[in-house]
Amino acid sequence: MKADILSIGHELLMGELTDSNAAWIATRLPRLGISLNQISIVGDDIHRLVETMSLALSRSDIVITTGGLGPTQDDLTREAVAQVLEEKPSVQVEIVKQLEEYFQSRGQVMPKTNIKQAQLIPSAQFIPNKYGTAPGWWSEKHGKTIINLPGPPGEMNPLWLEQIEPQLRQKTTGEITITRTIKTLGMSEGRIDEILTEHFGQINPYLGIYSKQDGIHLRIISKGDTEKEALDLLTPMEKSITSQLSEYIWGYDTDTPAQSCYQLLRQQNLTVSTWDACTGGMLSDLITQIPSHDVFYKGGLITGQADTEHLGLHDNNVPADARINQQTATDMAKLIKKEMGSDLGIGIIGETEPSNNTTVQSANLHISIVGPNTISEIPINVPARRITIKRRAANTALIELAKLLG
Repeated sequence: MKADILSIGHELLMGELTDSNAAWIATRLPRLGISLNQISIVGDDIHRLVETMSLALSRSDIVITTGGLGPTQDDLTREAVAQVLEEKPSVQVEIVKQLEEYFQSRGQVMPKTNIKQAQLIPSAQFIPNKYGTAPGWWSEKHGKTIINLPGPPGEMNPLWLEQIEPQLRQKTTGEITITRTIKTLGMSEGRIDEILTEHFGQINPYLGIYSKQDGIHLRIISKGDTEKEALDLLTPMEKSITSQLSEYIWGYDTDTPAQSCYQLLRQQNLTVSTWDACTGGMLSDLITQIPSHDVFYKGGLITGQADTEHLGLHDNNVPADARINQQTATDMAKLIKKEMGSDLGIGIIGETEPSNNTTVQSANLHISIVGPNTISEIPINVPARRITIKRRAANTALIELAKLLG
């Protein structure tokens, strides 16, 4: 089966919001045996919506939309579906009552404009939404399916996982696609290409290589008539890659550096603290995105690269450029570990401008991890772009911590 995704909203066309919904849905379709024809972004214009939706239906079996299900005048997804399917919507009393109860539970009176969210056409059924006020629509007519979902990812994602994906799994038959992403750090893209040369160039399974902010990712894509057949094709390649790159692999699929650290720290009942004089707080931000971070993260200190006199590390007479070295990073890790009473300490310091000692636009970073009985020192050199420095330093610190604990 084939699908189109329509992301709806002027805010997407204006660049005010990034369309993360379409990318997320696109990753979920292959395992269902659904191939994606096209992703389109459409503004809140009824004529453009009807035109784009009609075109999508002409080439695909399933059209999935996100956004445009709110109560305001510019929320026009329902109206567009009604026009495309040539049906008239009517208000469903039971849904009006549910919406009124939702607002009452929050101590509010439902605005009359929300009544439009209770409209339904004969070919559609509601997709109940316990995460917000906007129920979705699932419409079927002439062998075609239109699935309308709310725009906020906090509503759309769980609705997809709990209701849409199970229904689509029953509905679809056809070729199954399975992917596996292997995430590495510490080896260049070119070197990995040389080592794994035998695997590149195949069609099924296919191997892709991508440079990301947290290292080099390898993505295996395999296809089969059944999930087992696709897995049987994927598994030998995955085992071969894992055996050849084992010391550089830090995660798989949706793993993030912070999640990997969280799992290992929890398993070993360890805590960590940080002294960051490089990323401006990006390191602690990545850590505190983990729901239970307070269990393993004791906190830390965020300073500028010249402000290392905190906790008595340097006095004011030490020149700023003399403080940027590996020993300083190690001393920072030791001091923050002691100050916060954690099992491990991380220290990061680095240049934020190109190094005077190199002929290319690069910056030297110094990361140290101090544990109960170990000291790991990681010097790295990265392109001297401010955001690259911050991302590389923060991700490398977490990945190296995970490798140390693994």
